[in-house]
Amino acid sequence: MKRLKFIQMLVLLAVLTLALSLVGSAAAVTSGEMDGDRHPYVGLMVAQTAQGAPLWRCSGTLLSPTLFLTAGHCTFGAGHVEIWFDADVESGIPANGYPFSGEVGGTPYTHPDYIDAAFFVRDVGVVVLDEPYYVSEYGTLPTLNQLDALKTRRGQQNQTFTAVGYGLQESFPDAASFQENNVRVRMLATPHLIQINTGYTGNFSLLLSNNSNTGGTCFGDSGGPNFIGSSNVVGAVTSFGINGNCAGTGGVFRMDRAWALDWVSGYLGS
Repeated sequence: MKRLKFIQMLVLLAVLTLALSLVGSAAAVTSGEMDGDRHPYVGLMVAQTAQGAPLWRCSGTLLSPTLFLTAGHCTFGAGHVEIWFDADVESGIPANGYPFSGEVGGTPYTHPDYIDAAFFVRDVGVVVLDEPYYVSEYGTLPTLNQLDALKTRRGQQNQTFTAVGYGLQESFPDAASFQENNVRVRMLATPHLIQINTGYTGNFSLLLSNNSNTGGTCFGDSGGPNFIGSSNVVGAVTSFGINGNCAGTGGVFRMDRAWALDWVSGYLGS
């Protein structure tokens, strides 16, 4: 996990990449439900060194047969990535190769303006797959500044997102509880919008709910999609959390800004 000081001098806890406990188990969206086959284009990725040693895990979305979208702090510092798309990666271990050899591998790239000390400002990364991975549907990018309309819409709290990922269902301060809630299963939640275009979020992030009513995201969900409503449009990728218990609110990096769209679309075009 990462801790850092936000621009407004607020301490944020990165909803990261859960540092891999390589022989331990790993987990899912908080207060959510099993995703099953609803989002087969959402996968679990393990960042590795160039030599294939596992580093950490994240979630992400296929935008095409060869391009996987995730967070910048998930790709930064990695030399290689392995990805699994099974809805239940946990039950297949060790036969499915986790955490060393996934269904497909690829090369990670991080936004050129990404700075690790302020990762939330340009928290976008991609993985170019070594070979195509075909599914019946893929995630799509939003249009330019599409989410700005939510700022002036009445009843912002009624705007929901569908968060999907393989992160923890719960986070506790002691190691024993952590291990009990660390299962690699694809799950979803439906958080609602809390803040957009405020002094806290800046113009690059959103705050979404993270409670027992709507569900939310936790460690290991980083890079996973926050689809607009029930669509397949990735409005944002999971980026940071406010506290270590994955409760209250969660921060997501907006994908509707030019700096994100133009950079990712360059890889789609190629």
